[in-house]
Amino acid sequence: MKKISLIGLVILSCISCVKSGDTIPSVAVSFEAALTDPRLSALRPIDGAVIINGYGVAGLIIFHEADGSYAAYDRCSSYQPQNKCAVTLDNPTLTATDPCSGSKFSLTDGTPVKAPATSSLRSYTVNTTPFEIFVSN
Repeated sequence: MKKISLIGLVILSCISCVKSGDTIPSVAVSFEAALTDPRLSALRPIDGAVIINGYGVAGLIIFHEADGSYAAYDRCSSYQPQNKCAVTLDNPTLTATDPCSGSKFSLTDGTPVKAPATSSLRSYTVNTTPFEIFVSN
């Protein structure tokens, strides 16, 4: 019986060791714009990307994927997200860099491609019509 209690205590201790500050905060996001909006002009070509401030934790990045669809991410770096360091677009716009840590992220799926980040950027749902784009969570 003591062995089972000890195993349970060890498992509970391991579960509680996860730091709550290691995830990008979840905030409500609801962005909507016409695809002809001048702020989105860089999205017209495949692999184009734009930054939209004022949404999410540190702003949004919207990326035009090779298949014609769009992806959207929070600009808040997943490396020490409590610092709310906003990633910046690289040139070409296939990646974004965290200027605070040097971490680099792929815009095709949000995954880190350069350390020290080990977690992906927070992604958002993107829906489009022939005339509008909607980003939400």
